[in-house]
Amino acid sequence: MNRLKSLFKEAVFLERSIPGVVSALFILSIVAMNLLANKSINLPFDWMALDCGIIFSWLVFLLMDMVTKHFGPRAATMLSVIALIVNLFMALMLFIGSIIPGMWGESFVESGGEIINNALDHTFRGTWYVLLGSSVAFIVSSVVNNEVNWLIGKATKKNPNFGAFALRSYVSTFIAQFVDNMVFALIVSHNFFGWTMTQCVVCALTGAVLELVCEVIFSPIGYRVAKRWQKNSVGQTYIDFIKEKGGRV
Repeated sequence: MNRLKSLFKEAVFLERSIPGVVSALFILSIVAMNLLANKSINLPFDWMALDCGIIFSWLVFLLMDMVTKHFGPRAATMLSVIALIVNLFMALMLFIGSIIPGMWGESFVESGGEIINNALDHTFRGTWYVLLGSSVAFIVSSVVNNEVNWLIGKATKKNPNFGAFALRSYVSTFIAQFVDNMVFALIVSHNFFGWTMTQCVVCALTGAVLELVCEVIFSPIGYRVAKRWQKNSVGQTYIDFIKEKGGRV
């Protein structure tokens, strides 16, 4: 019980230290990512499968990289857990909204309105195995991303320039995104949609490459923001607190 109280206090302390816009964008990106994952992207290859969640997934990992660089891997992982809890709460609220009798605005058409209404209800309601798979995949990949990012950052600490930030971000993002896609594919796609192991691996790899491209494009912005945090000593009290506990920053 004391351990849980200590973790809760640390989480509150962390949320007060991380810029509010970053926390809000991180959480909203995860909620939006899971919603958009319901829409698949039409691709010219049968062996490739992607969904619209990719619009936000790269941003989630870039924000984790920024938090890891400035606050350490523990902070980034804790932020991920907080975001997951909020996402599960939002999933519950959306489920409740989907079972409340009523009609969606898009259902008021001359024909097929009931079909559209049911489809929208099912989209926002989701399915338990997709929610389970995405939650497990996100937490596992978050830990992988944050730890790999921090280890590379530790090895390149003598050269704190954009090149070092890019290296730690690109490597950790590619590995973690592959893990995220692969874990989800093994839990959901392989067991419930009948994907072969080859399809799981190829799609996980393809998604990781595309998300890495997005990271490469936008990482200069993340680097500048992280450097500004360092210059302005953002959240310094939390950093000092972690250092006193022997934590990694």
